[in-house]
Amino acid sequence: MGLLEQLKQRAQKNLQRIVLPEGDEPRTLEAANQILADKVANLILIGNAEKINKMATEKGLKHISKATIINPETDAKMPFYSNLLYELRKNKGMTPEEAAQKVKDPLYLGCLMIKNGDADGELAGARGTTADTIRPAFQIIKTKPDVSVVSGAFLMITPAKQLGENGILMFADCAVNPCPTAQELAQIAVSTAETARVLGGFEPRVAMLSFSSKGSAKHELIDKVTEATRLTKELVPNLLIDGELQVDAALIPAIGKSKAPESAVAGKANVLVFPDLQAGNIGYKLVERFSGAQAIGPILQGLAAPVNDLSRGCNVDDIVKMIIITANQAI
Repeated sequence: MGLLEQLKQRAQKNLQRIVLPEGDEPRTLEAANQILADKVANLILIGNAEKINKMATEKGLKHISKATIINPETDAKMPFYSNLLYELRKNKGMTPEEAAQKVKDPLYLGCLMIKNGDADGELAGARGTTADTIRPAFQIIKTKPDVSVVSGAFLMITPAKQLGENGILMFADCAVNPCPTAQELAQIAVSTAETARVLGGFEPRVAMLSFSSKGSAKHELIDKVTEATRLTKELVPNLLIDGELQVDAALIPAIGKSKAPESAVAGKANVLVFPDLQAGNIGYKLVERFSGAQAIGPILQGLAAPVNDLSRGCNVDDIVKMIIITANQAI
């Protein structure tokens, strides 16, 4: 059984309430129908019920009737959510009038539902930008204790079974932080290791990537990676992590043994932490296109509750997979 099927079955046994703010977005609606048909999650769609039900009927999506539909223009609980938003943001200068308008934004409403315990996770982004999705999550849900950095990981399922964990690896940060500091890189490493445990089901072996392996080159960019490695070890002393490592030294046993013979990670890493967003974004797309790997994500990590982002170019299958991922994070 593949990893995605395992995650699907886990979600089916532990039904979570996942809110989809883009309730009338066509691809999202089709994905929701599939999720409901397979009983993977309980779904909350935000939007006009009449419009959503009409679209479902026209498309033959008979399982949408099982979803809860919340209309931010008419729902009786909107004053409560408006007041909750005001209380959360009044110290930042938000007025009750501004809260009453902002709460009608489905992305804000979805996060307020999670904050109040009315939903367990959220998935959005088929229509909007990553910033649109993350901003209300930062303001309302906030980050986990002792975490200040939200990052984006990709679950990479590759045909190269000899690499990572039987061909499965976590890549980060590939979506959020353009140029993380050493301190931020350390937090990204900790978050990605936890994501590997939760979603991959394996014990992480983390490689902090650079263009140098264990001092083979000298540069301030390398210094940042070595400092991040040191800080990560301070944060989580029992985490299996090493750096700086070139990507071949991280993944290939013979090269790892040659370039970093004392390393417990070199040659067998299953979590790759890239030094910046350019490297991470380029890296996952190269692997996806050249190897035929599945790249599932970005999986946002570091938030106090799961809120995930979609690419505006996503297809129905991408959305289905990310609902499964979000449900598993919520579990």
